[in-house]
Amino acid sequence: MMGWPVSTTHSIIGAIIGFACVSVGPDAVEWGGVKGIVGSWVITPLISGVVAYGIFLSAQRLIFNTDNPFANARRYGPIYMFLTSLVILLVTIKKGLKHVGLHLTNGETWIISIALSLLVMIGGYFYLSRKSFTDTSDEEDHFRGVEKVFSLLMVITACAMAFAHGSNDVANAIGPLSAIVAIVHDPLALASTSPIVWWILPLGGIGIVVGLALMGRRVMETVGSGITDLTPSRGFAAQFATASTVVIASGTGLPISTTQTLVGAVLGVGFARGIAALNLNVVRNIVASWIITLPAGAGLSIVLFYILQALFG
Repeated sequence: MMGWPVSTTHSIIGAIIGFACVSVGPDAVEWGGVKGIVGSWVITPLISGVVAYGIFLSAQRLIFNTDNPFANARRYGPIYMFLTSLVILLVTIKKGLKHVGLHLTNGETWIISIALSLLVMIGGYFYLSRKSFTDTSDEEDHFRGVEKVFSLLMVITACAMAFAHGSNDVANAIGPLSAIVAIVHDPLALASTSPIVWWILPLGGIGIVVGLALMGRRVMETVGSGITDLTPSRGFAAQFATASTVVIASGTGLPISTTQTLVGAVLGVGFARGIAALNLNVVRNIVASWIITLPAGAGLSIVLFYILQALFG
């Protein structure tokens, strides 16, 4: 309701921590893992911010700050397409396809991703060479054409990050439900892995779609326009940095929040334009919401536990 881009991952982890502490005891919590999550509050936004800063500066120097930006956009656009496709494919294979039974080694993943990305780059070269992308003499049209190139890339990266959000955040939300349903069906099936009942996945999918339609607009406004002004090129830099950080984190096992990673990338783009380009009041509220998310989840979980205990004994 406040439009704050908080981490659903951290909120549900906080709730589980709170419940574990009051129902079983603090010793039931793996506090080492909690330290890693708290550390990710700083590490992941920093990584994505640095990557976004570098991508945006490269676009500035190679394309925008040149005598003929549109011609350079057509020249370097296929390279950005290659990098974008590579990151998207890595995210897709690492975050999604393993859940449908396709298990590939790291070597196979990289070979497939690079091969398909090369095809995308070649296709992008021919696409940008079409007559509809012919350069014009009007400087304003030059930059409009450049942003048109990046808008295409941004749509693709936005879809990829939505895919990553669905595979990560919805899985976090329905994870406890899946475990509880498995235990109800078979009290002796308490294990690290258990089969997922068929109706749980559609339930999570319906929930994320309804939530996006009803409440997502506020968060979209905060990230899209509240932190800093975004154009297709700036948005592409932020989305590309977020996807890259997700790939890095997946390879290292770092517990990250995709939401915090994206916000860090948007901040990186803002810093590339200067501190004055950032809305520091919005940034302050976002950082405060990050800090309070995990304790708030734990506190509400404790309160609800005691209420249920008083009602049902």
